[in-house]
Amino acid sequence: MILVSPDKFKGSLSAAEVASIVGSRLRALYPGQLVVEVPIADGGEGTVPIALQAGMEPVEVGVLGPIGGTVFATYARRDSVAVIEAAQAAGVGLLTTDPSSYTAGSSSTYGVGQLIDHAIQHGATEIVLGLGGSATTDGGAGLASALGARITSASGGDVPPGGVGLEMVREADLSALRDRFEGVRVVLATDVQNPLTGPKGAARVYGPQKGASPDLVSRLDRNLRHWADLLERSTGTKVRNVAGAGAAGGTGLPLLAAGVATTESGAEYLLELGGFTEMVGIADLVVVGEGSLDSQSLNGKAPIVAATLAQAEGARVVAVVARNGLTSAQLRSAPIDRVYAMTDVEPDVQTCISQPQQVLSHLASTLADAEARLDKRRVRGRTDV
Repeated sequence: MILVSPDKFKGSLSAAEVASIVGSRLRALYPGQLVVEVPIADGGEGTVPIALQAGMEPVEVGVLGPIGGTVFATYARRDSVAVIEAAQAAGVGLLTTDPSSYTAGSSSTYGVGQLIDHAIQHGATEIVLGLGGSATTDGGAGLASALGARITSASGGDVPPGGVGLEMVREADLSALRDRFEGVRVVLATDVQNPLTGPKGAARVYGPQKGASPDLVSRLDRNLRHWADLLERSTGTKVRNVAGAGAAGGTGLPLLAAGVATTESGAEYLLELGGFTEMVGIADLVVVGEGSLDSQSLNGKAPIVAATLAQAEGARVVAVVARNGLTSAQLRSAPIDRVYAMTDVEPDVQTCISQPQQVLSHLASTLADAEARLDKRRVRGRTDV
């Protein structure tokens, strides 16, 4: 059996689209082989679709978008379990303009808190919050406000939304938020291990990707330190250096400080939820993939976690990617036998971007031909490519 389990190609193709393109070509070229598509995710964009694919029901809610206005976000629900994706309410893809220092400094997670509140009000007692793909660096202040936290300035008034507004906060009372989660378990599903602040923190690592200028990055990092000071003084819980506290601009920080949430590997949780862990044990060949395979991929991203599980089960593992950024040394240590990049079959990057379906289909054919030749060499007792 061939198991096709890619993550999304960010900004180009969803995980399901990648799996469909690759899977259809492999079926055409391996007519006698069972090809099963099981798209994967690790907590960022695409988390809710994986949960829906696993049989959960969609719930659509109108919430506040990252820079205001109403957006319609979907979360997944089954019985008392809700899977929520922060990017659905505060994602970069929801911005009405290109990311800039304005959006990086003012984007809020308030809508994410509204989604959580809606799930709790409708009976959820276990909430899985996928962290990734956010436009925000507000340390979860917006989320906390939506869930009842009292966050005030020196004058006792409200503070502006976003990471820039954090510098005006003088009091953060999470007691009402903590009460809201009585009897509710929260899992923060993330694919990164970054702390909240510092060289590897939310602002310095991800701020530039969200449009922040160097000056704003420094300001946001300083504001997140100030925000963490207030939360830690209010709750007595040290949270800033918790692995993953910097995910999605610190979105989960108030939940960690209030003691109502724990962090888990988003990839591991979703691989099990989506059925990958059940199918991988009977696969001969596993095809993973993502848009850019690079050093960040090696730190808990879904394709690498999936590849590790596949190799442990004795399967051959190959990756289909838009771009391969791993060095030869990194690739030798990765749980992947071979990488097939779109730029291998179409050197023009702009064509890869403008015609991803066609280029990926061509790449899948190349993969099938190469793997078929390798199979024949194995039969003859050779394993060199």
